[in-house]
Amino acid sequence: MLGYAGRILYIDLTTGKTRTEKLSEDDAKKYVGGIGLGMKLYLSNSKAGVDPLGPENPLVLALGPVSGTMFPTGGNGHAFISKSPETGGVGEAVSHGTFGAELKRAGYDAVVLLGKAERPVYLWIDDDAIQLLDASNVWGKSPFETEDAIKAELGDYYVRVSSIGLAGEKLSKIACIINEKTRAAGRTGLGAVMGSKNLKAIAVRGTNDIVVAKPQEFIEMVKEFHERMKGPAAQKYRTLGTSGDILVQNALFCLPTRNGNNAHFENAERVSGEALNERYIAKIIACNSCAMRCEHEAVVHDGPYKGTLARMEYDNIWALGPNCGVDKLDAIIKAAELCNYYGLDATSTGVTISFLMDCHEMGILNHDELGGIDAHFGNEEALIQLVEKIGKREGIGDLLADGVKVAAEKIGKNSMQLAQQIKGLEVPGYDLRCLKTTALSFAVSFRGADHNRSGAYSMELKGKVDRLKAEKGRGKLVKDAEDIYTLLDSLIICKNAKGTLYKKLEEMAKLYTLVTGMDMTAEQIGVAAERITTLAKLINVREGFSRKDDTLPWKVMNQPITDEGPAKGAVVTQEELDLLLDDYYQARGWNVEGIPTKDTLRQLDLQDYQSIIHGKEA
Repeated sequence: MLGYAGRILYIDLTTGKTRTEKLSEDDAKKYVGGIGLGMKLYLSNSKAGVDPLGPENPLVLALGPVSGTMFPTGGNGHAFISKSPETGGVGEAVSHGTFGAELKRAGYDAVVLLGKAERPVYLWIDDDAIQLLDASNVWGKSPFETEDAIKAELGDYYVRVSSIGLAGEKLSKIACIINEKTRAAGRTGLGAVMGSKNLKAIAVRGTNDIVVAKPQEFIEMVKEFHERMKGPAAQKYRTLGTSGDILVQNALFCLPTRNGNNAHFENAERVSGEALNERYIAKIIACNSCAMRCEHEAVVHDGPYKGTLARMEYDNIWALGPNCGVDKLDAIIKAAELCNYYGLDATSTGVTISFLMDCHEMGILNHDELGGIDAHFGNEEALIQLVEKIGKREGIGDLLADGVKVAAEKIGKNSMQLAQQIKGLEVPGYDLRCLKTTALSFAVSFRGADHNRSGAYSMELKGKVDRLKAEKGRGKLVKDAEDIYTLLDSLIICKNAKGTLYKKLEEMAKLYTLVTGMDMTAEQIGVAAERITTLAKLINVREGFSRKDDTLPWKVMNQPITDEGPAKGAVVTQEELDLLLDDYYQARGWNVEGIPTKDTLRQLDLQDYQSIIHGKEA
């Protein structure tokens, strides 16, 4: 079994004791790696109902079988998995860069973090030498400052570091985990889980070789994918980057604006990918083993935010820009930099701020309750002030630091109708009222509102299906798209490279076989994807989730689009949502409540988990 390191590292932060276990060939083939292996390890090491911020909640760090190899975009990723403090269900977040490759070279496929350290520590993994070192000197520091300080302390610039900021330390439920200073395992609040364990950072140095089973054939496949990444399949990411989608979605009237009060931003050209690249992009960076380059680093050269630097992409531009009515790119870049500084998920932060602005404009919160901040849509100064407040958990920021759902619950006054969230996770930048297949994918996503669990939005933006129509057959489309994304996050391959996989399942199965030496067919890897998604569902069922949680924000179902344009009047009705859910559950082999059946568990070799569905499968 090559490709894999073959070992899982367990660390009890309470006692400081460590141990390793062999990764079984059966688990490797059934769950692939990444989020698949991570969720299997989480389920095996946790109990139902644990406090997400309690010491009993494990935090799993997992790699894919191609991590550490030279496969383009597949050699560099890592995933964190735990119970999300935001949703109470599966929390998982994937990041790329160089950190994952270094951990694989250290000799591990996964790290399972248990318990809670007595005082702030950082984990130092130096091949077989494992230490918990004092982190008091970096507690309170940004991920950027933490990384530099740890590298200086260890005397090695090439050590790779993943760390939390002040938001994670203060247990903000929208805190993320950052590696290489600008790369984020961003969603579901796992930075708070790390902070709850008094774990400031994980530093890694690995010196082992990664051996693949069939090197000559593997190298030929690597060469082929290098060429594909120079072609049209990856052109968007090499040029404008994902920020190029701002004008695309605005033209289709599916760009949520001012907390979803509009679907079109009148000043979109000012914050477009074209404007960003022309005025602010200083450098485009590639991850380890990537032939594509997509990390667009923006620098503000003049004005009040001179010297600001941040990685910019569609998600943070949208969340901190049009979503908040802000049309000044320099301020948006500053807000993104502050999210990195404090270790905040930029999407959740922007959506929570736009919610507050909506509450203020609707008269639910007055000026005094906001601590004097003029939180109106379009006020870039208020945007920056609020990011600072959230990061520090000061004043109104303390109310917002746990995300939009918790904030709405505390505010009351029907403010939940303004909260753009599903299962507690803030909705990213796609207007679900006029993207009905995407709406289904967000509703059923096991980690909450999320475009990165299926990419269903792509087929609608490209006109492959009628985006304004809900009909049978969409459930199968979402299911199949989810399976591909599940495999990408289990192998781990960057989703920006998905277009280079011309024959999705066939080529992923071939890659798996060449790397590991274990034969895998397209059909077998497809079943593995179904197994992993169903495993995630079982974790959520164990935590009490059912059909009631597969729903949509109030505005999506009750406030039709009012903008003059092709989507005017669009809304998702309860009847449409029910049709789509029934169709999806049927495609998955789940019952009408969204619970996997015993037959489905047997078919997917998950019968060991039948106790989770006992009494719920009828």
